[in-house]
Amino acid sequence: MKKTVLILALAIFACGFQSCEKKQEHNHSKEYDEAVEKMNQEQKKLAKEAQNMPLTSLALSENSFDFGSIKRGEKKEHKYEVTNTGKNPLIISAVKPGCGCTVPDYTKDPILPGEKGEITLNFDSSSFDGSIHKQAQIYANVEQAPITISFTGIVVK
Repeated sequence: MKKTVLILALAIFACGFQSCEKKQEHNHSKEYDEAVEKMNQEQKKLAKEAQNMPLTSLALSENSFDFGSIKRGEKKEHKYEVTNTGKNPLIISAVKPGCGCTVPDYTKDPILPGEKGEITLNFDSSSFDGSIHKQAQIYANVEQAPITISFTGIVVK
């Protein structure tokens, strides 16, 4: 139950800062505020855990991607290539999207120096009309964690 409430709260919170189709005023309840605080604490914990491992560096094939026109209801995905440019294994501990409409997948195994991995963002356009801009945070054992990747597009009927 707590997990469901947290996921719902995260989706509502993220939609307030993203371009969701229906913007509503939110009456912030104590439960909502607690869920947001828990989310913030979890993100800080992920960043700290990632940075406690031996640090390395990474290079992304791109930080953002433009899907262009997307028909409403289409599901799109984009893969971001990650290269370990450091001297220690790269460990991606989490990829956290800013909205429930985006589902991440990523290389779970350590990426050795000079090797490549990938992060895939899957987007469901069913609840959107018009311009979209979505982000995800990459938590890894790099100094700049979290690293933001994003995509844009225009959802048309």
